[in-house]
Amino acid sequence: MMAMAEEHADLELHPLSIDDIRSNPNAPRDCDDNGHGEANGPGAPSAIFSVAMGLKRKKVVSDPVRSPRKKLEEVPRPLSPSQLAVLKWKRAARQALHMEDPWAMFHLERFKAERVRRYRYNALNKAWLEDEALVKMAPDPFGRGAMRECFRMKKLSSFAPAQNWAHASNYVAKRYLEPVDRSTYFDDVRLQMDAKLWAEEFNRHNPPKKVDIFQVSIIEFVERPGSPLYHMEHFIEGSYIKYNSNSGFISSQATRLTPHAFSHFTFERSGHELLVVDIQGVGDLYTDPQIHTAHGSEYGDGNLGVRGMALFFRSHTCNCVCTGLGLTPFDLAPSEMLVGTPASAIAQGAKTRLRGHEELCVGMSEYERQHLAEALGPPRQRIRTYSSPCYSSHEAGHQENDAIPMLQQQDSGFRSLSSGSEDTLEDYSHDLELGSDSEDTETLQHQITNGHQHLNGDRASAVPARLRRRQRYDSESSTIGDEHERAEFQRLVAQRARPSSVLDEVKLRQLVRQQQGRPRDESQRSVLGQIHLEMAKCHENGRFGDTTHPEGKYDQAAAVFHLEQAARCGVLEALLVLAKVHLGLPHDLLEDWTLPESDENTSKGVEYLEQAARAGDRGSMIALAKALDTGEGLGTQKQRNWQDAVLWYNMAVTTTDNDEGGEYDGCMDDPPYLLLARQAELYLQGGYSLERDPATAGELYQEAAAAATAAMKGRLANKYFQLAEDAQQEAC
Repeated sequence: MMAMAEEHADLELHPLSIDDIRSNPNAPRDCDDNGHGEANGPGAPSAIFSVAMGLKRKKVVSDPVRSPRKKLEEVPRPLSPSQLAVLKWKRAARQALHMEDPWAMFHLERFKAERVRRYRYNALNKAWLEDEALVKMAPDPFGRGAMRECFRMKKLSSFAPAQNWAHASNYVAKRYLEPVDRSTYFDDVRLQMDAKLWAEEFNRHNPPKKVDIFQVSIIEFVERPGSPLYHMEHFIEGSYIKYNSNSGFISSQATRLTPHAFSHFTFERSGHELLVVDIQGVGDLYTDPQIHTAHGSEYGDGNLGVRGMALFFRSHTCNCVCTGLGLTPFDLAPSEMLVGTPASAIAQGAKTRLRGHEELCVGMSEYERQHLAEALGPPRQRIRTYSSPCYSSHEAGHQENDAIPMLQQQDSGFRSLSSGSEDTLEDYSHDLELGSDSEDTETLQHQITNGHQHLNGDRASAVPARLRRRQRYDSESSTIGDEHERAEFQRLVAQRARPSSVLDEVKLRQLVRQQQGRPRDESQRSVLGQIHLEMAKCHENGRFGDTTHPEGKYDQAAAVFHLEQAARCGVLEALLVLAKVHLGLPHDLLEDWTLPESDENTSKGVEYLEQAARAGDRGSMIALAKALDTGEGLGTQKQRNWQDAVLWYNMAVTTTDNDEGGEYDGCMDDPPYLLLARQAELYLQGGYSLERDPATAGELYQEAAAAATAAMKGRLANKYFQLAEDAQQEAC
């Protein structure tokens, strides 16, 4: 019994049921009408135990003996990062092809096909390209905003062999509600494509999440009366969220860090020249942005200039993405930090985490700011496949040797992996196998391990020919650029960072002055200081809505804080306001802010006055010279000094260029001939650290007489000529 139990130990035993007996094929069959039937023969198995005797045995997994060589051949090699990217792109394309059309219920294919003229903008070359396309658009809008309305539209691919509208890509056509100039449509496209360059510059710094801005173009319905214009961009399915606006609004519904860090990045990376705001879209695919520039003279009426930048930083709080990119926090008043901003609450609930691979943001040099197209993306073409990521510098050489461009330059200039071009997807879909994910992976793994060279060989030949066939030039409108060449370029160009903190701005301005050996730099206009000045004005006007203060009042401490920060940055208007406040003079900004008279406040006022004079303000030069001349209103830090007074008098006379505010003050209340005559009097008398010099006094009287003659002051000119003769005789 023990031996029998061991022999049948591998049998799977189950209770015998009636169904097993009924389904037994060896059971006797019923007789037919003629009495014939089949019975079990003597050698037939038992009707009862036939099922049990046919039980399946347990599967025993045994390792067959294989040769080491055969086992090595069957083990697949691990995929390289580029090959994994091939799988990801292939899987993404397959999923896109199998997605259901969200607009199928609207039956856009039933509408009339119209031929349109399409205008596309190349932000690098700053050139427009034209071509024709075939579209079908719904007659009624499906959405309407404050300024524009949206229409559903399908566009036929340029590479489609037949007019299959069922597989045509979905687009959104937008037009203004009110009639606008046709140039407005082109300005909007130029704005969005310029913002797209900054999005790609942001991606080069390896943020935790990459961003992209929709590629938008203009279509002109040439067959319609008046040839109306529409904006055209891809329809992206998903939740449309507005993260921030051009007036400082921050959405509290979406806890996102990347959109606000992207805006902050554009400010520092551009050297305070611009700020990309009004971030909105689906996920990290943005559309309809707005750009604030330092001068406020571009990109339409939505460009609020430094005021728009001030509104952004009033509601912005740096998050971990800003920190990872090396962005510096914007200086806020203590009262503003206590109240907090909407962005600070958003940062607490966000899920974005740093990976440690972020590159620090370095401000652009003067050369880069003047050549943004070269800095943001060299217009040179670089080969890259649609199924692999950017190769390293040593791999790019192999890739360029083997690749053959398939498209003309005009067409390749608007091919973007991130823009989701339907032409790319439909044309490349013929090269994809529409199997399951597991089959796809196994097939590609088999091709890589059995039909191509090893991974340490030529990278181009390591990718299957079926996937390498569609190689194209990288998009000129979304050029990433060769990272090795960009690194070489950045090493050749002197970098000068422009952080958002006032302390770093002050150090930078001091460094510039030391290098140029001048007391001030006329070419350096502190945009950061202008932003702080605008924030002070916004506080006074109640723009920030200080709820902690009574109605009609504002946060005066915060306004004064930003005014002082603007003065530290050398903003002339802020320096003049602070000088007048401390000296007890009337002023326009913060009119209700006054200080008591004291030697300390007077000394601070004279210090601000001197800074304004060094900034090029002629009125401050004259006021400081008169104070040093008479010794009145100098405070405790300075004393009466005619030598310094003559210096400032002379600087006021010779100042003919603009100050740091970009203005020139002729100061007709103190014409040059009066200032020259006063210098002559001081040299003729001498004293207070100024040596007596009648010869110099005579020369100054001569200049004063000539200036008076030019000003049609004949009697005064004769007086100066007589004084000049007397001084020269005394010198002899």
